[in-house]
Amino acid sequence: MRIAIFKESQDDRVALVPEIVKRLEQEKNEVLVEEGAGEAAYHPDWQYQEVNGRIESRDIIFKEGELFVTLHPLDNGDWKKFSKGAVIVSLFEPYAHPELVEKLAQYPVTVFSMDIIPRVTIAQTMDVLSSMQSTAGYLAVIEAARHLPRYFPMITSAAGTIPPAKVLILGAGVAGLQAVATAKRLGGVVEVFDTRAAVKEQVESLGAKFVEVEGALDDVKAKGYAVEQTEEYKKRQVAKIHEKAIASDVIITTAQLRGKPAPLLLTKDMVNEMKLGSVIIDLAASTGGNCELTENGKVVKKYGVIIIGNSNLAADMPMHASQLFSRNVYNFLKLLVKEGELNLDWENEIIKSSCLVHQGKVMYNQA
Repeated sequence: MRIAIFKESQDDRVALVPEIVKRLEQEKNEVLVEEGAGEAAYHPDWQYQEVNGRIESRDIIFKEGELFVTLHPLDNGDWKKFSKGAVIVSLFEPYAHPELVEKLAQYPVTVFSMDIIPRVTIAQTMDVLSSMQSTAGYLAVIEAARHLPRYFPMITSAAGTIPPAKVLILGAGVAGLQAVATAKRLGGVVEVFDTRAAVKEQVESLGAKFVEVEGALDDVKAKGYAVEQTEEYKKRQVAKIHEKAIASDVIITTAQLRGKPAPLLLTKDMVNEMKLGSVIIDLAASTGGNCELTENGKVVKKYGVIIIGNSNLAADMPMHASQLFSRNVYNFLKLLVKEGELNLDWENEIIKSSCLVHQGKVMYNQA
């Protein structure tokens, strides 16, 4: 099987790192790598060549590749370049872009989206979303500390004592929990809000305080995702977040609803009451943001508060983010490829659930 990767056009990460290319080569596959694909992630071409990866031009890769792995879907104009029967593995977010599935079905290819792999125990090693969210949670705290005009830990000196930063984290998913751990290591006092009472124990085990609001809907059928709440609950939620926000030095927001706009948790009035120099990191910026004043992909200052809207923070740590992504992909490819040959077992729930289209036939079921 000829497995191919491209140089990502708007991302410093690379889909497969040399460590994984070596494993794939040992398993009777040939890996084609576009020139410079790993440069921005600190994996130059010679590292791929050392593990028998073939460095080729983009045109040659389209012509000779059989299974393609990318971080982001390719541009529309590239799809006609794939040969009949090609297999593409990427992150398509069909729940947010359902119209994309019909477009993909126009081509005689098979497409898998790793962001819809079932979040079950057997698939944990393929969970790209968790890997990238964990990286983003770590970097959110580092970014907050860099912009905060105050110390993070408590500092005691001859000039007096400076109290530790108060950190509020909205959402205790993978990103939120990693942010908790990182903020605690930096010496912050951390509080966490989440509608899911089930995460309370995890939050407290990391040394943070769990902020509770009574009456939340905790839908066990949502497979770990947050669910839409009642209007009555939202009012109590707003009041509690308001109370905590105005006392915080740093707020990190991670709350998202799959396939829907991110819930609004921080209004402009709340931001207006926050301490001057406070920092908000909004990881939900790409789906509307948890903060009313967030601008996706931008750092803005409103009412003396620094607001950073960045849902792609993982790309800012390309070396380790690429390594984690590659390992997730490798574990997925072990299902698709056996002894160097494509092996699509449609009885396998992971393969079946993650397939968007198969040679022109729509396989994705939004339900």
